[in-house]
Amino acid sequence: MLAKRVGELPVGETWIFEPKWDGFRALVFRDGDEIQIQSRDEKSLNRYFPELIDPLLSHLPARAVLDGEIVVARETGLDFEALQLRIHPAASRVKILSRQIPASIVFFDLLSEGDRDLRGEPFQSRRQELESLLSSASPPIHLTPATYDSAVASDWFRRFEGAGLDGVMAKPLSGAYQSDKRVMLKVKHERDCDCVVAGFRWHKNGEGVAVGSLLLGLFDNAGGLQHVGVCASFTQEKRRELTEFLAPYRHDALAAHPWKLWAEHGQGAGDGEHRMPGGQSRWSQAKDLSWEPLRPELVAEVAYEHMQGSRFRHMAQFRRWRTDKKPGDCTYAQLEVVPPQELMAIFASGR
Repeated sequence: MLAKRVGELPVGETWIFEPKWDGFRALVFRDGDEIQIQSRDEKSLNRYFPELIDPLLSHLPARAVLDGEIVVARETGLDFEALQLRIHPAASRVKILSRQIPASIVFFDLLSEGDRDLRGEPFQSRRQELESLLSSASPPIHLTPATYDSAVASDWFRRFEGAGLDGVMAKPLSGAYQSDKRVMLKVKHERDCDCVVAGFRWHKNGEGVAVGSLLLGLFDNAGGLQHVGVCASFTQEKRRELTEFLAPYRHDALAAHPWKLWAEHGQGAGDGEHRMPGGQSRWSQAKDLSWEPLRPELVAEVAYEHMQGSRFRHMAQFRRWRTDKKPGDCTYAQLEVVPPQELMAIFASGR
């Protein structure tokens, strides 16, 4: 079941609110001695999270299907980058990481128990059964917090962000579980930031005539321009307009470009293409990372949700050009810093 994004929490007494976890969404099937952890694209995650198998066998009923999120929780909050490291082809590497930075799973729905298909039951009933089922669960298995009070949910939205949570979910009390339907609501964090536009990528179906995405940068304390992410999701008309708009800034763009070394590295590798900062990784081997440099003179205001280290966690959204801003003003100092919220209240008790 999916969620529709909205701008604010709904009002009324017909909702249950939960924190929105930032991890890998997963369905967990148990049938006797068999456990299947299934990703959203219906692939097995068992081999990547071996430390979860035995606890799931110990705490789940003999036959059940649950919906939840796999996360890595540290003292400073959720660590999505550590979670991504687990999707590794080498079983030996996965085994080491499962010991060094073990994962947890947070459940928020019960779809089946025994021979009963609960998807048609009201969410409030499914939640009550889930609470009973996990009443004695212990780490790494957890039950997500939930509240009927929108004021508490608003507090979570503000207070839990520093721990890496995405926002707040709102689920109808009487709602059935509808696969592939956006019947839940999600409210996510979004902020504005002024970034230097230092390059772009062509659209996959419009090289030379349509811009696909803009490469964004912020200056660090040492004066270096750091690549922080991209913004895209333009209309076809806007992509063509951007091609013409950006053309003057392509002239001699690489001569004094702050990412010149990355571009030269790409050319030196023999592929004849500029590579965006960071180069290839196992996460991007199937993607075309070629890019076109721009003189770093343009400033764009973009909307972003939150930072993951020094980069935007998700793709940013273009808002407008800021002709009134100097590129040198685009620094990390403008970002709102949210202090980490201690997660032990959830993870220490297993609830």
